[in-house]
Amino acid sequence: MTGITRQASAQPGRAGFDGARRNGENRRVSNLDRLTGLDATFLHLEQSGRAHMHVASILVFQGQPPTYPELIEHVVGRLHLVPRYRQRLADVPFGQGRPVWVDDPHFKAHYHLRHTALPPPGGPEELKRLAGRLFSQPLDRGKPLWEVWMVEGLAGDRFALIGKTHHALVDGVSGVDITTILFDATDSPAPVAPEHEPWAPRPVPSPPELLARALVERATVPGEMVRGARAALRAPRQVATGVRDRLVGIGAMAWAGVNPAPPSPLNVPIGPHRRYAWVDADLTRLKAIKDALGGKVNDVVLTSVAMALGEYLRGQGHDTDGVVLKAMVPVSVRTEVERGALGNRVAAMWAPLPVGERDARACFDQVHAAMADLKESGQAVGAQVLTGLTGLAPTTILSQAARLQARQRFFNLVVTNVPGPQIPLYLLGRPLEAIYPVAPLAENQALCIAVMSYCGRMGFGLLADYDALPALDTLADGLERALDDLSAVALGAAAPRRRRARTGPSGGTRARASARRRADGPPRAPAPAASTPSAGNGSGGPAGSGSDG
Repeated sequence: MTGITRQASAQPGRAGFDGARRNGENRRVSNLDRLTGLDATFLHLEQSGRAHMHVASILVFQGQPPTYPELIEHVVGRLHLVPRYRQRLADVPFGQGRPVWVDDPHFKAHYHLRHTALPPPGGPEELKRLAGRLFSQPLDRGKPLWEVWMVEGLAGDRFALIGKTHHALVDGVSGVDITTILFDATDSPAPVAPEHEPWAPRPVPSPPELLARALVERATVPGEMVRGARAALRAPRQVATGVRDRLVGIGAMAWAGVNPAPPSPLNVPIGPHRRYAWVDADLTRLKAIKDALGGKVNDVVLTSVAMALGEYLRGQGHDTDGVVLKAMVPVSVRTEVERGALGNRVAAMWAPLPVGERDARACFDQVHAAMADLKESGQAVGAQVLTGLTGLAPTTILSQAARLQARQRFFNLVVTNVPGPQIPLYLLGRPLEAIYPVAPLAENQALCIAVMSYCGRMGFGLLADYDALPALDTLADGLERALDDLSAVALGAAAPRRRRARTGPSGGTRARASARRRADGPPRAPAPAASTPSAGNGSGGPAGSGSDG
């Protein structure tokens, strides 16, 4: 949840069915904000009960935790800034339309804000195990689709928040903005303007009303298409250029489809249970690597993932010679004016990961060249066009398409890189120390790697199927070694290499130095500058200051 300046549910063209507010009375039905085709697909992906489509994060804070009542009061006092968090989904009868968001008449903040503690010694390993268990549990469709757990008992005078939000509600980049309603840019909580009047849920529409609205929308879609065509005729040259670009992009998508991802141990049937691990990195270090090698931070991220996966697969007895895995890399297509709006505005590219390449420089060069080619090919444009078409697809077709997506062979894993805030943030005066992101697993994809920057640091979050990747910590260690190798190549003289014991399939025992480093926890956030901008201005960082530079 974060600071936005407008209510996402207030969209033009949707007020007619709601009815007008008369004489101060509530409108007859809730804000009928229908899911987009992409958002509905995330719901269909959960039908097996094994894939949980929530995004999440672990937020580590310095200092003593607030009391549970203090946290409740703090969140409730800001919930009106994100009204969607008091809404749940309502299904259309007979599957004749995508679900809509309606006010939850039974909303209780205590249900969504939960309180727990780690067992001693309260170190990173205990926090990771708890996170894995929480990420194994689906969100209740009958409630607003989010949870926040306050976790006490962390060693070193720390506590954590673990937040979960369904992917149908918010995508990664928008999620960064939404989370900051909890935060302030100084250690003194800023006052928030209260609601104009106490919140009262609007009546939930009846099933016949939901069905009638869906049928009306279905009947009027062709009219909307005609109006769009008329507008297009007013600017034929611009339309022709846009159509050309989109056709090129769809062609690139089709080419990616006929060149499927290779078989791998990462692509197996998954269960409902999860493991989680994280890796800390210095954003300045990654930027120095990309400057020295001539690329982008995302090239450094993908190269380190490719090298770590190669080492991991070889350690598990798999031959990687000549193997190039494919990563699905989500790309935000949210415009600047849409920042903070809820809903998903994402496209995708399929990035090659040369896991058989053991030389760090050669691996980086291959990734950098491939990503440049992908951007020129228009593949992301094509993905956006196809994503937009899902808004016209009947619900039954969407459901089948989601099943096909779960079985597709376009990619082996997801690697998502989201720029985060680059100023220190605070929760009720406690400084936020580190952010570790989480992206969900789909069917037959046993690993997902999410990356997010915060205040000069990069947090790599690795989510895996519990049974398919029992040695997830080994992969995390390999990711750190890959960053060391890239530093050595890019900067000439690398920092002293961290020596670790090799681990077996069950995780094994780590070297004492690695254990001490992990027990110390994540690095401290830098002290705020004398003059600190507001949280709203700093939620995404200035251009080039996030993880995309």
